[in-house]
Amino acid sequence: MIFKKDNFLLGFVFGLLAPLIGFIFFKYRNLGPLNYWEALQFVFVQPGHTILTAAISVSLLANAVIFTLYVNAKIDKTAKGIFVATCLYGIVMLLFKFLG
Repeated sequence: MIFKKDNFLLGFVFGLLAPLIGFIFFKYRNLGPLNYWEALQFVFVQPGHTILTAAISVSLLANAVIFTLYVNAKIDKTAKGIFVATCLYGIVMLLFKFLG
């Protein structure tokens, strides 16, 4: 089964995809009537970036969940890939928030 493989690249891919799932959850929960493009525009253009901060938190929480699952299962290479993707995702989002 693919979820039991101990592979850094697999973890990195999971770490890149999980925040997208988290954002989809956030969009349906808080920005329901907007389509995805409108939701992204609203999140990034909204003054004060309060919605952006909330969206980042929910998105990175999805990574925290899968990271915890892989660490507890002692599938360490995959967990490292998830961690690296989470760090990169967080850095990019902080750059968007503070510079954009």
